[in-house]
Amino acid sequence: MEFTLKGEFIELCNLLKLTGIADSGGQGKAMVADGLVTVDGKPESRKTAKIRAGQVVECMEQTIQVLAADPA
Repeated sequence: MEFTLKGEFIELCNLLKLTGIADSGGQGKAMVADGLVTVDGKPESRKTAKIRAGQVVECMEQTIQVLAADPA
């Protein structure tokens, strides 16, 4: 799936919530803590890691391609 940023970055746990992979920010944090999330193919343990355009997040066999914000 694709996710378009609204700003410069999004925190990892919020990205999981907004894409529907996690039901809540708390569940997103738990997924990160449990080692279920990778960013650009590497395990990510920081719940509030800043995810920027061009990065790829994987969790629960779902892949999120993060896109740059549309220029206003």
